[in-house]
Amino acid sequence: MENIKNKFKSIRIKLFLTLCIVVVIIIAFLIITNNFVLESFYLYSKTKNLNSIYERINNYYIQNQTDSTQIRLELEKAAINNNFDILIQGENDISIFSTNRDFISSIEDLNSINNIILKNKQKNIVYKNDKVLIRKFEDKNNGITFMMFCAKLDNGYNLYIRMPFASIRESVNISNNFLYLIGGFTILIGGIVVSFISRRFTSPILELNAIANKMSKLDFSHKYRVTDIDDEINNLGKSINTMSDKLERTIKRLRETNIELEKDIEEKSKIDEMRKQFISDVSHELKTPIALIQGYSEGLIENVNTDEENRKFYAEVILDEANKMDKLVKQLLELMKLEYGKREFNNKKFDICELINEVIRKSKVMIEEKNILVKFNNQKNIFVYADDFYIEQVITNYFTNALKHVQERDKEKIIQIDIFPNIEKNTVRISIFNTGNQIPEENLVRIWNRFYKIDESRTRQDGGTGIGLSLVKAIMNNYKKEYGVINKENGVEFYFDLELVV
Repeated sequence: MENIKNKFKSIRIKLFLTLCIVVVIIIAFLIITNNFVLESFYLYSKTKNLNSIYERINNYYIQNQTDSTQIRLELEKAAINNNFDILIQGENDISIFSTNRDFISSIEDLNSINNIILKNKQKNIVYKNDKVLIRKFEDKNNGITFMMFCAKLDNGYNLYIRMPFASIRESVNISNNFLYLIGGFTILIGGIVVSFISRRFTSPILELNAIANKMSKLDFSHKYRVTDIDDEINNLGKSINTMSDKLERTIKRLRETNIELEKDIEEKSKIDEMRKQFISDVSHELKTPIALIQGYSEGLIENVNTDEENRKFYAEVILDEANKMDKLVKQLLELMKLEYGKREFNNKKFDICELINEVIRKSKVMIEEKNILVKFNNQKNIFVYADDFYIEQVITNYFTNALKHVQERDKEKIIQIDIFPNIEKNTVRISIFNTGNQIPEENLVRIWNRFYKIDESRTRQDGGTGIGLSLVKAIMNNYKKEYGVINKENGVEFYFDLELVV
């Protein structure tokens, strides 16, 4: 039902229905006119024609009184051309000329024009004057109605002209039937023409409607196909295209502004969160060094120990704790920038083997002090793409962590560094293994959190801050590469992946 209603709302259907209604109204008007006006008009036209013929016949007798043959020919021609019967009577109702013998018998009672006028008076009279009388006459013998013309010629003859009245009604019926036929053809042909014309008019309107609907859904990809025809629809299409372009640009600017605003809000939120986290971390981690510095400082001020050696020890503790605080604050700032995406990486191609050898070289003193065996399958020319400064921090944190926790197994303290290129994945994995105790399973995830310390006393004693692995986590998350830790049979292995440059 809804589809039918929508179809009747179509401009094409409305145009077709309008044409049908107009054609039906015109045909109905013509039929009504035929039925009520055509007969009167026909009578008027025939009356005028009969009067004209009367004048011609009258002139024939005036101009050709002696040539009866010529008059007869003219009368016969007039009767044939006008489809009527002519009768001319002279004195004593003697028939002088007749085109139909039946006509003579049908008017035997009409002895003269005066008698006709007196008998009929105004009954069925169509037209009359001093010389002419036209009336309807019914032939009771044949049951046919005629239009009877009666007149007196200037030579004294009586002129009678009989015309069948049935032809008028027949003409009306024929005309009405013809109008029905014309109306049907007009509706059929008009429907085809209107359908074709309306399609040309409605197609661009439907196209504009589709474009407007897409615009309402913020889809500005469709444009009206402008033609060379300078009309209202084409101008409307140009206006809609202009409006579409302006709306698209405006909405694009609004979206860009909105994105920038969201970024600003997100940035502000990150900065606030970073500031809160930084204050929380610093306030938590600086309690112990501040307390130590405060205690030893008060001891120096109050001169608790008078000997030079003890005062020097107090000063060294204060300096050591200050250095630890400085290192902690710097690492915290760096960690915050990494975690909140505030640090830009200077990525480049470099040799990872060379970088690992440099980290080992810097730790040579500690390696020799602890009598550690460092094994590195020193491969040459393995290039990666990353920021060498931050990757050095990752390797240093892993290696330092291994140095702190390495323990003797089978009479050896071993740190094993391996590199495993993966050509298919275009990556390289760097792993650092140390012999020693395994990490409890519940701590394998926690060790990546900032300030998480499995052994608090050992971490402070070795000078650690507890955020080394957090830095590793932040750096690798920025690169979106894998990293982690695995418990081995006789130790622990840390690993991370980088992009391989072949």
